[in-house]
Amino acid sequence: MPASRSESASALQKSMTILGGLLDSDRPMGLAEIAQQTNIPRQTVYRIARQLEDAGLIRRELDGEGYTVGGALLDISINALRLANHSLPVRGVLRNLVDATGETCNVGILDRDEVVYIERVECDWPLRLQFGPGSRVPVHATAIGKLMLAHLPSRTRTRILTSQILTRYTENTVTDMDKLDKQFRKIRKQGFATNDQENLHGMVALSVPVFDNRQRVVAGLAIHAARARMDLIELESHFPKLRSAADIISDSISDLLET
Repeated sequence: MPASRSESASALQKSMTILGGLLDSDRPMGLAEIAQQTNIPRQTVYRIARQLEDAGLIRRELDGEGYTVGGALLDISINALRLANHSLPVRGVLRNLVDATGETCNVGILDRDEVVYIERVECDWPLRLQFGPGSRVPVHATAIGKLMLAHLPSRTRTRILTSQILTRYTENTVTDMDKLDKQFRKIRKQGFATNDQENLHGMVALSVPVFDNRQRVVAGLAIHAARARMDLIELESHFPKLRSAADIISDSISDLLET
């Protein structure tokens, strides 16, 4: 291999190693820590970090104390998950779940301060919401959003919630940080999150986590229903079905990552 190509490959490998280190970390990392963890000289880490930051793949925390993943990398990840859906049985799993519950089901992921749906199957009821893949919903007032927030490191969760105005969509929307923290603790303990008309009047939802091969929560699987047809107690009765469906999706993701 010519020297120029060898150097390019080496730089790419170092960049991937640095990105991998940040993705594996549950908090922002400083340059010295990145260098120590990756065994890459600090001067090289500094040079590559500036290039990755310019490309939007990583970003510096507001306090300047560390780096974390950037918006461009998140966009790539979302597009990769959407593409991976063609190789995963996600839609089939959702279709079976809709048939079993009679209500709309979807899979969503966290994109900065919003939830984006990557797959959705609607129920056959005339009274339903029409949100296709790619639709975005607020993170603090939805079942998937609260589920994803609950499993983030506390510092990251606080940064997301304090960087935006927590809009009150209905009288049930929770915007108080202490009350949200209480909900997050409950979500982690019980294994699911609910939405009791917090985003839209008359709509309830329940969401369970989807894990990757390292047992990290990478998405949420949710069921949505009109409050006129199903209350939260009835919705929670479908928890075992959602958990089984989420396990199938989690296993498929793990198999894909290990191939």
